[in-house]
Amino acid sequence: MNDHDTPNKVEEPFSEYGRYTYADYLTWQIDEMVELIRGKVFRQAAAPRVIHQRVAGNVFVEFSNYLRGKKCEVFIAPVDVRLPLKSKRNEDIDTVVQPDICVICDARKIDEAGCLGAPDLVVEVLSPGNNKKELQHKYEVYEESGVKEYWVIHPNECTLLVYTLINGRYDASKIFTHGDMVSSKAVEGFVLNLEELFSDCV
Repeated sequence: MNDHDTPNKVEEPFSEYGRYTYADYLTWQIDEMVELIRGKVFRQAAAPRVIHQRVAGNVFVEFSNYLRGKKCEVFIAPVDVRLPLKSKRNEDIDTVVQPDICVICDARKIDEAGCLGAPDLVVEVLSPGNNKKELQHKYEVYEESGVKEYWVIHPNECTLLVYTLINGRYDASKIFTHGDMVSSKAVEGFVLNLEELFSDCV
């Protein structure tokens, strides 16, 4: 086999090759979005559908409007959120995610590379093929790293579920849908009108 035929582990990361860190992540030359969860690589299967983009965009606008002039800041994907458990060294961080939306109230966590540490609130909008990643893998690392609130929106079913961190464990809300007003404990005073959010939901 010629040298140029040898698989390049830097350019083509796959979980079966082993565990990776943020230091590895920074060297990858790949086109699609990837996330690193506990050292394993998760690729985005395809571009998000229009309903996903519409819902995520509308939620972002609501947060952005509410937070104008306040200390918290909202970001929309793609933005790297590094979740260190012990050390903040690139070589020791093995979880780097790109939440659809995240709200960060501690400005010290924001740097040129994104966010270093747990956001106060994370919103993930489900898409076909990513449900297990959002509902299991990300749930676990968000809980473990101390994300105060984790909102999961299912645009096709027109539902929103809020996980609130209480004594280190997530407590699930009821399932919210059309007609509900959802308030945040992590972002004081913020309320999301689901009737407006899901107005185009079928």
